[in-house]
Amino acid sequence: MTPEHVVFCTPYRSARELDYLDAVLTSGHVHGDGEFTRRATALLAGIIGHERILLTSTGSDALEICSILLGVGAGDEVIVPTYTFASAATAVALVGATPVFVDSDDRDGNIDPAAIAAAITERTRAISVMNYAGVGVDMGAIRAIADAHGLPVIEDDAHGLGARTDGIVLGTRGDLAIQSFHDTKNVHSGEGGALIVNRADLWERAQVVRQKGTDRSRFLRGEVDRYTLLDVGSGYSMSELSAAVLTAQLEEFDAIQRERHRVWTAYRTGLDAWADSQGVQLMSPGPQHEHPAHIFFLQVPDAADRPVMLAHLRERGILATFHYVPLHDSPGGMRFGRTSGDVARATSFAARLVRLPLWPALSDEQVDRVRDAVTDFRVAAR
Repeated sequence: MTPEHVVFCTPYRSARELDYLDAVLTSGHVHGDGEFTRRATALLAGIIGHERILLTSTGSDALEICSILLGVGAGDEVIVPTYTFASAATAVALVGATPVFVDSDDRDGNIDPAAIAAAITERTRAISVMNYAGVGVDMGAIRAIADAHGLPVIEDDAHGLGARTDGIVLGTRGDLAIQSFHDTKNVHSGEGGALIVNRADLWERAQVVRQKGTDRSRFLRGEVDRYTLLDVGSGYSMSELSAAVLTAQLEEFDAIQRERHRVWTAYRTGLDAWADSQGVQLMSPGPQHEHPAHIFFLQVPDAADRPVMLAHLRERGILATFHYVPLHDSPGGMRFGRTSGDVARATSFAARLVRLPLWPALSDEQVDRVRDAVTDFRVAAR
């Protein structure tokens, strides 16, 4: 990699990470649920506006906890968008259930409520949705379907920390929700996640499942004199080292968001005329969406245009990329899942999508280089 490349993403570095890591290492409390777990959880609660939050070692772990808490198991099905991250499916398959892949909207990549309704059977146990690029799904329509069938909703908000749709904070609308703090996310802890428990009746059990199936959380609060095995679970808690990094990052959340929106807005305004001339669709959340500038994507007119465009950008030192392979079309998805209905729109969306570099320290000069490289590209005539 040469210095002149504009890389796709680089993890954010916050000012106090090393100080906080040193504090953890010298404290003697390096495992989870210490001072920095408490501090990071409180900061998250301030952003989300919700108190029942548990830090986890990854976002994938949080999704696995969701399956356990909702009693998903062998013989059950969970409806999942085919255009989402693999963990949405593996969290279902790991408990012996079947992920059922359905179509997404071909403008924003979010799950199609009509496809959900068509996929429900007597075996359906839950609905799993994702706010792609931090743009909220149509939760009103989805909740109406879920409530009519008595089904819980899992809200994967890995992209959407701090975002809102219709004034409602993402991550607060599903029965359970998750966040991700992988180093590609707006704030990160290297690897990390959080479970948001929006149903009060699941809160106590969530703490047990997260602590290897024990009541260790109650022990740490002094409510019992020893902790014992009560349920299934695993070591899902975040270490204090990761929580220290996350705390430092969350303390700079507003500054991170300002810089990400600076880059996102420059792309959206600077590429508009080019996109119109080339038949390219730019990411365009509606006015009801307060997105977090996690991703900036565009969609070329035809799947054949994407590899040509990516090569064009790479030749100019711009490392753009694509995103998910639809789960119904992946080897694992075909082995342990099934597809319901037509998934043509999700397939098209995935095949035509290009993501541009986006991270807070991207300079205005680098943003201009990306814009110039993109606007030099011409879609093939057909």
